[in-house]
Amino acid sequence: MTPTTMWTKIKTFFADSETIFWARLQMFAGILIEVASTIDPTLLAPVFGDYFPYFLIANGLLTEYLRRRREVDM
Repeated sequence: MTPTTMWTKIKTFFADSETIFWARLQMFAGILIEVASTIDPTLLAPVFGDYFPYFLIANGLLTEYLRRRREVDM
């Protein structure tokens, strides 16, 4: 399988949408974080402590950018 063919299959899976890709990546990361925090709740506390609000803002900005990137009339 060539890299071009593989990339075409990946784009087809996400319906040629960066926003759908980003949403599915967030779901996958959320599942992993939930499993990790269920196993050991103190594991991720230092990581998300002070920077979590900044992460939410950056995530919102990136999602909005990806959504508008596909729509020419917006």
